[in-house]
Amino acid sequence: MSRHPLDRPIWSALTGRQASYAIPGGRAARFHPDAAVFAAAGDDSPEALDDLARILREAGVGVVLQTDPTPPLPGLTVEKQGDVVQMVTERLASPTPPRPIEPAVRLTDADAAEMLALATLTEPGPFFPQTHRLGEFWGVKQDGRLIAMAGERMRLDGFTEVSGVCTHPDHRGHGHGAMLTWLVASRILARGEAAFLHCYISNTGAVGLYEALGFRVRAQMTASFLRAG
Repeated sequence: MSRHPLDRPIWSALTGRQASYAIPGGRAARFHPDAAVFAAAGDDSPEALDDLARILREAGVGVVLQTDPTPPLPGLTVEKQGDVVQMVTERLASPTPPRPIEPAVRLTDADAAEMLALATLTEPGPFFPQTHRLGEFWGVKQDGRLIAMAGERMRLDGFTEVSGVCTHPDHRGHGHGAMLTWLVASRILARGEAAFLHCYISNTGAVGLYEALGFRVRAQMTASFLRAG
């Protein structure tokens, strides 16, 4: 049966537009560890799951994100599993941002250290030294210091993920996250793609924010955090 590419977004990205970031292993693949910790198999056949287990054991750690719960994998321990909603939009609720755009700036390699530090502090999701190279990232700076950012992570044919949305704790409550999410999503839509994102079901505040921007829940996903041993 044909599956939607967003059912296994990691596999769709690594076998498509982001193949240059893939470390392939038969019927499975993982991102280069400097960019992301995600891995996936093309299906749940025994052969594909064996390949997935092997490349995850080689990596030591990994995250699998898909609509189907990940079956047990030999030699790997599930450290944590979380229920995630996948949200998509082909049209934002408003053609203008939820608040006037501040001087949001395109972030570059020169901002990499600050981006990693902000993500490490706020934990918007796995973020590594080369994550910012997976797509466009935009940020807000105050007195020359990065205080908020959002960008693109997984890129599939016809879809790009909004990710890395975070704000420094000292600057929350001013709408930076909503504004930057709108900005990143609007640029994705302007390219003729749909924007999607992932959010823990338990984070009801974030889910409500994204719904207000025009995202809708497409599917429930399972995020499995795996470690060798």
